[in-house]
Amino acid sequence: MSSSEIPFPSANPLVSRALSAIELLLGAFIVIGHNVFHVVPNEVIVLSVLGLLSIRLRDGGLSKMGFKRPASWRHILVIALVAAAFRIVLGQFIVEPITGFFWPAPSAPELANEISGNVKVALLALLLVWTFAAFGEEIAYRGYLLTRAADVGKRSTTAYWIGDCARFDFVRLRPLL
Repeated sequence: MSSSEIPFPSANPLVSRALSAIELLLGAFIVIGHNVFHVVPNEVIVLSVLGLLSIRLRDGGLSKMGFKRPASWRHILVIALVAAAFRIVLGQFIVEPITGFFWPAPSAPELANEISGNVKVALLALLLVWTFAAFGEEIAYRGYLLTRAADVGKRSTTAYWIGDCARFDFVRLRPLL
């Protein structure tokens, strides 16, 4: 579905865009409140709940966020494997060496040292990674905030690209804040 076929969440596009701008500013406050001022406990959980409610109420269903059955599971699996391999190679041989000149090397979380040989901790870590990094952040950032940023830009392809580039830059810089 192209961006021009996606309907606005309201019959009045001007009101819809204004409401999306308010939601986007609220989302920015939540992210900055967590990462900079430490007044929000966890932005992923808060934004995921707000995003699921907003998309459901304003857009009419969670399929607008991407919750729908793919046409081909084989196609999705191939894309996922190629993207994962590309991301690992790109990160290991290009991104990390270049960013090493500007920022300290990434460090593993405290829980990472306890995973080796401990099935309970490994399963807990896997659950946390899947829940927050994969599911939660996709809902919070790509599904919710990116959609609202695109609403402000009349859901044009350019608005989606600008919103996605801003999301990628912020997620990459978040550990430094």
